[in-house]
Formats: sequence, structure tokens, C-alpha cells
Amino acid sequence: MYKIIEKRKIWFTISLIIIAIGIFTMATKGLEYGLDFKGGTVVEINVGQDFNKQDVDNIVKKYSGDFQSNKVDNKSISIKAATLSNNDVSNIVKAVKAKYKKSSLTNQENIGAVIGQETRTKALQAVIVAIIAMFIYIGIRFELSFGIAAIISLTHNVLVMLSVYAVLRVPIDSNFIAAALTVIGYSVHDTIVVFDRIRENQKYMRGQEPIVVADASVTQTLARSINTVLTVVITLTAVYVLVPSVRVFSEPILIGIITGCYSSICIASPCWVIIKKHMLRNKKKLHTVSE
Repeated sequence: MYKIIEKRKIWFTISLIIIAIGIFTMATKGLEYGLDFKGGTVVEINVGQDFNKQDVDNIVKKYSGDFQSNKVDNKSISIKAATLSNNDVSNIVKAVKAKYKKSSLTNQENIGAVIGQETRTKALQAVIVAIIAMFIYIGIRFELSFGIAAIISLTHNVLVMLSVYAVLRVPIDSNFIAAALTVIGYSVHDTIVVFDRIRENQKYMRGQEPIVVADASVTQTLARSINTVLTVVITLTAVYVLVPSVRVFSEPILIGIITGCYSSICIASPCWVIIKKHMLRNKKKLHTVSE
């Protein structure tokens, strides 16, 4: 039986260091927001043939130093920039057309700063609502101690994802929020597997300390958790490397899936032990007082 819970100080320290670095970075430099959250211009150009993305990027760099480009398919490219005037867009299209004769502008959209702020607020609300909903679900299905441990684990996952993005200065956009919500759902699924085994073992290991029950449960589900996350990580890595068009979505999911597996084993279960022991001590005190 693996002694996972006994080493909880190590797991907590690792997580706290990562989150502390992230919070410090966010406090001093802030988060790097994408176009969806800070406003700007979205341009889509149909090149009309297979093309070299770097050629188009070199053209856009002449008009904007802050932009993101994404090869939608072999014949189109989407460009997102914080500062692009209508004249700049016109010049970019002309330059691309000079190199690729069949090129044409298929879409141009301006996103205001107010809309970007509103999008950030709604995105934050979506993440908070998802975490609270998971807490209620697990609290009802299992018991309060499991629900509290799960919400700590989920909050940990989101903070680690934000910390990595803050330190690496990766822009946060709507793809990140979609990935965060996906990761929350996946992490809860992985955590529930461990919690379900803890609940079962509580019946068969009556009288045992919560730490013993948790260690046994984590040991029994460890291989399943690792094998499951490995299959997902291998798939996401292949998508990240071979399909650049969805890299902005697969990247945060890849970080979150690994974090979610780690938290379900090293964060959620130790937190449940701490909360459960605290609740049992309080129960004994109340029982002693009532006598």
C-alpha cells in the first residue's frame, strides 16, 4: 500500500510554490489577455490555396506587433490583433494578395474593450458556477467532507492553470475558459473514482483511521488514474503537435488534465483526510459535552 497521504506536506508544498509564483506574477505583471478579453480586430483571409503561414505572419508584423494567427485550414488564416485599423487590414489583404493571387478578405470583426470586459466577467462567473455545482453534486452524492475536498481540488487546478499561463505569458482567451471548464469536469470524474472507493472501503474497514482508508483507496485506483490520464495526454500531445489550428485549445487542456490527475491523488484525498479527522474530533467533543 502506497503512503500517499503521509507525504501530503510534500504535495501541498509543490502546489503552494507553483500557485505562489503564479499569484506573484499576476500581482506584478497581471494576466496576458487575448483579444476576446481585451478587444481588438479579428480578420479572416481566404488565401485560396495552400500557403506558408510564416509568410502571412511576416506581412502582419509590419502593421501590428501584438497579434495571434491561426491557420484555419490549408486555404484560410485567422488573424487576431489588438491594434489594426481598417487601413492596416486593407494593406495586409493587398500584400497577401500580391503573394497569393487568389486571396480575399472573408471576415473582419471589431471587438470593443467593453465587450471584452463583459466577456471576462461572464467567463469568471461560468468557472465559479461550475465549481459550486460540482460541490453541491458531490456533497449530495457522498457527504460534506467529500464536497469540501473536491472544491479545494478544483480550485487548485484552476489556480495552477492560471499560474502556468501567467508565468509563461500565454494569452488567456475564450479557448482557455472552455478548456478550464472541460478540465473541471474531467478532474471531478477522476476525483469521484477515488472518493467512491474511499466510501466503499469505509464500510469494509470500519474502525480504521481515515488516513489508512484513503491510502488503501488511492493505491487501489492509482493504476487506473495514471493509465487513463496517459491515454488522454498521448492523444492531446498528438493533436497539439500535428494539428496547430486547435493548439490554443489543446494546450490548456493538456496542462489541466495532468494537474487534475495529480490533484485527485495528491490533493483531494489528503484534504478529505484532514477534513474528515477534523469533523470526527468535533463529533467526539459534542458527544463528550452531551454526556
